[in-house]
This record gives sequence, structure tokens and C-alpha cells, in this order.
Amino acid sequence: MTGFIPPHGGYEKLFSFQKARIVYDGTVRFCERFVDKRSRTTDQMIQAARSGKQNIIEGSQASAASKETEIKLTCVARASLEELLEDYRDFLRVRGIDEWSPGHSHTKRLRELNRDPTANYETLRKGIEHPDPAIAANVMIGLIKLTNYLLDRQIRQLEQAFLREGGLRERMSKARREQRGW
Repeated sequence: MTGFIPPHGGYEKLFSFQKARIVYDGTVRFCERFVDKRSRTTDQMIQAARSGKQNIIEGSQASAASKETEIKLTCVARASLEELLEDYRDFLRVRGIDEWSPGHSHTKRLRELNRDPTANYETLRKGIEHPDPAIAANVMIGLIKLTNYLLDRQIRQLEQAFLREGGLRERMSKARREQRGW
């Protein structure tokens, strides 16, 4: 799976966005089933998941005008998902449930499913909506880790592109100089 960066506004093609959407949908479903609906935790988890997804969209939309803004918003998405990851880890910890290790058979299966670039919510529904909260939470943790990995790669690519090409102001100045033959 690559950190493919589409043309401006093509956030739907970003693997990070596709996974963040699954994380959002899965978090809503998880909170409905396992977290008290009146608790602040439910609101916090859903908002962190939404922020992750929405900031990817907003960053992608801003890319034509400002690479700096795109990088900043992608970093905000990453930070929101890190916050959500800690919420899931707290859920497990306070219940005395272990987080799956990288070598756990279910972790390996989740990785295998996510290698398919067409993997979507349906592909992962059995784990996301598992009746055992330990399994559902660990699947969500795995998905968040994958999304964060993709966002880390995306941020590195955006930073490299910014260093190579500059921001909008630099590109417009260069075009103006070329137009004038300077």
C-alpha cells in the first residue's frame, strides 16, 4: 500500500482518507455498543475520529493554494487519530484487556486484509463489529495504527514536495520570472 497523493481535491483516492473513514465509522459503531452514550468519552472518541477524517479532506482541498496548510491539516489529522488511539488503549487497560502484539494471529490477519487496496468497512466488518469488545477495540487500534502510518508517509511526501517546489507564492514568483524571461 502506497501513500499515493492524488491531484488537488482527490482525497477520496487517498488511502489515508479511506482508512480514516473506516476508523470514523467503526468508532461510531464501537461507542454505540461499548461506551456509555452519555459519557464524555463517547463524544471525545467520535470527535477525534471525525477530526482525523475531516482534516485529511480539508488539507487535500487546501493543497492547491497552500502546501503549508495542507501539511498542517494533515498533521492535525494525525494528532487527532493519535488521541483516539490512546482512548482505545485506555478502554482496554481499565478493563484489564491486552492490546494485541504485532505477532498476534489476529494482528497478522488484519494486516493481510488491509494489504488489499480495495479493503473497506465491509471487508473488516466482522472484526470491527465483533461482539467481544476486546476484539473490536484491538481491530480499531490496528486500523488507527495503519492510518497513522499512512499519514506519516503522506506528511513526509508533502514536506519533500514543499522543499522541492515551494509554496504557492514561490511557484507564482518563479512563473512570473519565467514569463518575463528573468
